Amino acid sequence: MKFMKLGSKPDSFQTDDNNIWYVASELATDIVINIGDAKFYLHKFPLLSKSGRLQKLVASTNGGIGDEIVIHDIPGGPAAFEICAKFCYGMTVTLNAYNVVTARCAADYLEMHETMEKGNLIYKIDVFLNSSIFRSWKDSIIVLQTTKSMMMLSEELKLVSHCIESIASKVSVDVSKVDWSYTYNRKKLPEENDNRMLTGGLRTITVPTDWWVEDLAELELDLYKRVLVHIKNRGLVHDEVIGEALKAFASRRLPGFNKGVIPSGDLVKTRSIVDTIVWLLPSEKGAVSCGFLLKLLKMVILVDSGEMVKMDLVKKIGQQLEEASVHDLLIRAKEGGIDSTIYDVKTVQKIVEEFMVRDQDRNGEFEVDGNEIQEVRRSTGGILSEASKLMVAKLVDSYLAEVAKDPILPLSMFVDLAETVSVFSRPAHDGIYRAIDMYLKAHPGISKSERKRICRLMDCKKLSVEACMHAVQNERLPLRVVVQVLFFEQVRAAASSGSSTPDLPKAIKDLNSTSHGSSRSTNTNTEEDWDAVATTEELKALRGELASLRLERNGGGHAKSPLADRSSVHKLKGLVATKRILTKIWSSKGGGTGENSGSDSSGSLGSGNRDEHVKIVSTPSRKGRHSVS
Repeated sequence: MKFMKLGSKPDSFQTDDNNIWYVASELATDIVINIGDAKFYLHKFPLLSKSGRLQKLVASTNGGIGDEIVIHDIPGGPAAFEICAKFCYGMTVTLNAYNVVTARCAADYLEMHETMEKGNLIYKIDVFLNSSIFRSWKDSIIVLQTTKSMMMLSEELKLVSHCIESIASKVSVDVSKVDWSYTYNRKKLPEENDNRMLTGGLRTITVPTDWWVEDLAELELDLYKRVLVHIKNRGLVHDEVIGEALKAFASRRLPGFNKGVIPSGDLVKTRSIVDTIVWLLPSEKGAVSCGFLLKLLKMVILVDSGEMVKMDLVKKIGQQLEEASVHDLLIRAKEGGIDSTIYDVKTVQKIVEEFMVRDQDRNGEFEVDGNEIQEVRRSTGGILSEASKLMVAKLVDSYLAEVAKDPILPLSMFVDLAETVSVFSRPAHDGIYRAIDMYLKAHPGISKSERKRICRLMDCKKLSVEACMHAVQNERLPLRVVVQVLFFEQVRAAASSGSSTPDLPKAIKDLNSTSHGSSRSTNTNTEEDWDAVATTEELKALRGELASLRLERNGGGHAKSPLADRSSVHKLKGLVATKRILTKIWSSKGGGTGENSGSDSSGSLGSGNRDEHVKIVSTPSRKGRHSVS
């Protein structure tokens, strides 16, 4: 820390227990100055020769020995006046970053200008500020912080603006020129762990690009905001570094930030900090991590910052949603509502919708190709890549699996969010199957129609062998779904062995054989049976029929289900039935039009066709049915 000593005489100021100050001198004092609750017994001559205001105050008195004047509003109070008085006596005074602002403001109040005496206190303090304080990184921050107690006068004297300019200019220099001390306790990148590099046989310290963020985080909110805006306006610091500064400030000023809890204290102050951080966020995508943005969003909801602040964050998060994790997305819903869910699914829905908007950000241009004018779609930087779509689809599947455990979560919320990303092609539907199974487990009382609706979200053809093994033993699924899983597993088995597609077992044939034009006069109870959950006996019967069918196809011997045969499981992995095989099955067995080939004609789980086209001929016995939820 820089400091400057003024004067050469020993300090002879003394005080007693009653806050009375006097100068140890043989000369009797001739003036009493009251500063707050302190009294100073001093001499007129050294004071009046340097202070224009004291001259005016003494002139307004009787002018006798022992004149007493009162000063109520001197900046810095008795401590600042003591510095000025000692300077007038020529006593040793030490100025540093902590007291220089109060001394400068008090000297200005007392009118200690050059017109009174050459080399007066104001001149000497200004020299110290310009030659030492404003050239020091840490001293500039300390001085700026001390202006808080006398902001108006500090602004008038341009102390605040000089400090801000000094800090911003140092932040903007190339890191190779940083040769001053700074605080850096943050977690370093792997390449920064050994920050001493060998250059020409000498060890030099590598300065990180965000070397300044921790020191700056010590500033109060309004000053921090002004400094960071000034730094951003200079345009010499990358947005990623600005983002790191905001992360450091959030960690410093919001103790519960990383845990998503409101720190104890003033809620209004916390809201002001959160709103300011959101306002200062760089506009460039990726400047701040998606995880940090989601933590900010959680705080915005907790402190009730308002819809505008919330939507600003939602848009930013939507621009880089593929970077998020499931834990980041688990935003607690506000408490108080009768039917409030555990997690804020509606906000996540808005985030996903903002992500979808990126795929619509296109500019159409036209090119002439021969005699034809063709429209050319050119990316404006917002078109989603297939990798991003797949990552978000998997993220939403995993998120749904977590929120599905909430017993209060409405089916509509679950389905709406799942359908938002249903347009993204996924090679496997294991994720959405797991989410559906979680929901069915946590909501055993949903109706058959609701069970059917949620199961339409997955495509049975895209379930892995492991998922099929689980599904065919899952008593929470409707019988219709179990039959489809068994059927497509059988088709995959046939495709993997190179044999022709086998004849369908009777139960599966009954489910799939009716043409689109068939009558719907069948008993409605039969249709409801297909949509009901499968019993243990029915699952065993279906697996038995398929096992027998494999035995026949293989030319005899003992039947062994491939779902239990590990070698068959490995053989089946990654194989998906082709549209040609499935079309052949439906066209040959059902005699239909083939409009919905490759999926269940009664509303395939993967097709999205909700129309019913199935006439059930017979179903497995429903006798002895029991609840399996």
